[in-house]
Amino acid sequence: MQTPFGSTPSLPVNPQTGQPRAADKIRRTARELFYAEGIRAVGVDEIVTRAGVTKPSLYRSFPSKDELAAAYLRDYDAEFWQRFEARLDKAGRDNPRAGLMDFLQNLNDRASAPDYRGCGLSNTAVEYPDDAHPARKVSEDHKRKLRLKLAELAADMGADDPKQLGDSLMLLIEGAFVSGQIFHAGGGPARALVAAAKRLIDAHLKT
Repeated sequence: MQTPFGSTPSLPVNPQTGQPRAADKIRRTARELFYAEGIRAVGVDEIVTRAGVTKPSLYRSFPSKDELAAAYLRDYDAEFWQRFEARLDKAGRDNPRAGLMDFLQNLNDRASAPDYRGCGLSNTAVEYPDDAHPARKVSEDHKRKLRLKLAELAADMGADDPKQLGDSLMLLIEGAFVSGQIFHAGGGPARALVAAAKRLIDAHLKT
């Protein structure tokens, strides 16, 4: 099953039983189903059946499906930033452009996968227009942080207008999230992501 960043990580094991905890099974199953099918389309019954747990065990760990959805997105957010920052570290903090381009190349590759479902956080913002929804809040917080981070990287590159370059890069990224879902294998317009980003950055670095 397609997941946001590749294969689903293995579950931690309860040292007393030698088996994964019910809450961890629920969290992983929700991650897979919510990403592949959308949050609204997946019911609690399907989650507990797939996870091999009982419905009471779900509600002991998560007060509601909405809170489970928010937990899924917090995990998504944490994993996104872990991978994003790792690419910046690999390139070297004195070379923000290389780290960002590495991230964009990886996104380009993932958007070409036949079962790519885009960004779970962006998808959630579309599914839940209510700003008060707990899952929507996680999504909005993530996107605001990403916007600031892109502007920060643009400034570190020496862009003439870091905020404008950051926003332009974010539009490209969000476009890749969406178009990758539509065109599937081959990536469609998402294949132009790296080249378009390079041109944008070059234009903002001209003196």
